[in-house]
Amino acid sequence: MNTDNELENIYLRDIPLEKAWDILIEALEAVGLWEPLGFEGIPLENALGRVTAEPVWARISSPHYYAAAMDGFALRAADTSGASDRKPITLQVDLNATYVDTGDPLPQWADAVVPIENVEPIQEAGEPSIRIRAALAPWTHVRAMGEDMVATELVVPASHELRPVDLGAIAGSGHDEVRVWRRPRVAIIPTGTELVPIGSEVEPGETIEYNSLVLAAQVETWGGQATRYPSLPDDFERIREAVSEAAANHDLVLVNAGSSAGSEDYTAKVVESLGKLLVHGVAVRPGHPVVLGLVKRTPEGSSLARAFVPVIGVPGYPVSTALTGEIFVEPLLARWLGRPPLAPQTIDATLTRKVRSSLGDDEYLRVTVGRVGERMIAAPLSRGAGVITSLVRADGIVLIPAGVQGLQTGETVSVRLYRSLADVERTILVLGSHDLTIDLMAQFLSQRGSRLSSANLGSLGGLVALKRGEAHLSGSHLLDPESGEYNLSYIEKYLPEVPVVVVGYVTREQGLIVAPGNLKGLTGLADLVKDGVSFINRQPGAGTRILLDYHLGELGVDTDSITGYEREEYSHLAVAAAVMSGAVDCGLGIRAAADALKLDFIPLYNERFDLVIPLEHYASTKLAPLLELLHETEFRDAVDAIAGYGTTPMGEIIAEIG
Repeated sequence: MNTDNELENIYLRDIPLEKAWDILIEALEAVGLWEPLGFEGIPLENALGRVTAEPVWARISSPHYYAAAMDGFALRAADTSGASDRKPITLQVDLNATYVDTGDPLPQWADAVVPIENVEPIQEAGEPSIRIRAALAPWTHVRAMGEDMVATELVVPASHELRPVDLGAIAGSGHDEVRVWRRPRVAIIPTGTELVPIGSEVEPGETIEYNSLVLAAQVETWGGQATRYPSLPDDFERIREAVSEAAANHDLVLVNAGSSAGSEDYTAKVVESLGKLLVHGVAVRPGHPVVLGLVKRTPEGSSLARAFVPVIGVPGYPVSTALTGEIFVEPLLARWLGRPPLAPQTIDATLTRKVRSSLGDDEYLRVTVGRVGERMIAAPLSRGAGVITSLVRADGIVLIPAGVQGLQTGETVSVRLYRSLADVERTILVLGSHDLTIDLMAQFLSQRGSRLSSANLGSLGGLVALKRGEAHLSGSHLLDPESGEYNLSYIEKYLPEVPVVVVGYVTREQGLIVAPGNLKGLTGLADLVKDGVSFINRQPGAGTRILLDYHLGELGVDTDSITGYEREEYSHLAVAAAVMSGAVDCGLGIRAAADALKLDFIPLYNERFDLVIPLEHYASTKLAPLLELLHETEFRDAVDAIAGYGTTPMGEIIAEIG
């Protein structure tokens, strides 16, 4: 047990990941928990994906007799010597040739099989016979005894994850069951007074509890057996009771949330009260408030013999939850299952933008990846610990080690892939302005065997990405104040040496997104300077930001007089969410974003949103499915059905520049 002074030094003291693992391994070794959990014999039909606890040796040879490999006639090869088209040889059936089907035992006197299609059945001297026009070598079309495996031969080694073909080989060698390492039993206990079950209607202050679903799926994928407990409120005694109960019949307990040092964060204190707190805080982001410890198993009612159970306090933010599973849970399960930890494929890629990082932490940066020209490109995604969709969209992870302050634009990074390299190779990478229909396009292309991945950089950011050769295309809606034209002058300015094709895509309604009822009575941009009106902006370089600044200039509105002008979001839906939350009164965005969150919309402008495609990609086979999609009625109808969108320019070549 820890003393009070020791606990003061442990609670939320971030330590390097490697040191945290050293502490955990030392503790597990001391109580005999750094080895596989024991083996069990199971029927072969249940063994797929399980890990062998011992080698499997063949009990019988396969085949265990000399067998015909073709339908035909078994014979002595010597009897066919000299046979040719001019001098065929005739053999009498049942005397010196015997009919056999594939797999039949070969008569002891025979050493070859002539296929049925290579003989001519005849009658000679009243007896059924066959005529052969080619000589056979001994053992032609014969499966020798032990051709596949010989009795006592190794079929599969220990610590081998069983595949479908392995099951067939084991069965063929005379076994009907196999000894495998027992699957670890993992209890998952979500905590938090704010949690409500999946499918609930949520109110402000409530959160749908899905982290346990993610953890359970990870555990099952990695070979364990997961038990999800109902969520518990932030109550020390109830959490302590649940952990003690779970430890009685599980090999590992995961307590989700409550791992920080707030007044209602009880995981570390629960672990300390039931056993030994090893680590509280690991220098990784997302996920630094990890808890590692051992609790004593209550003997009464326990079905497991071991005296201690490891407990991992998993941080509650969704991304932290999932990454903690990868960093701590998977390697531990792998050890117990007698296999090496998973080693994802890694590739080198070029980073599209600068990323800052904390000097003291290992950071796991989520990226989307695609091959553009001769280079692999990695575009950073949202870094928030609560943004689980960033993991859904991520093609891989870039580890920024502690001590590195960040990564530079154009730097070569190592990416641990979440997807297959084949998926990455077929990815169409879109960097630029955010638009809801880009996601719709991705869905349509997925159904057609292509893959589209996107990251939101804003219209100007997208053009810069094209200049650097980091994307196949970019979405852009940049208004030129002088000409009133969209995108063309900006392309000429930012892409002077890159030949591009500008393809029309959609028209969109832009306007003020306001709360239902428009209680502030807003009618246009001039109202943004009214007392008590708060606004949320888009980031510099976004087409919507440029549109806003242009019209504010036309109206003579000083941006310093707008409350919230400096507050920025990176997508239309994020702007709408801010309005919906009540944090702000309004933001400039598209009608579809307002409709999606059931907000009111004040229409102000119609704009054209184009696709800017470098000529080398426009003519490529990779982009052919996307360009064809722009002319498909089904896709155009789906876009037209979204509020505020029009498809009149879709697929039209607006300009060829360069």
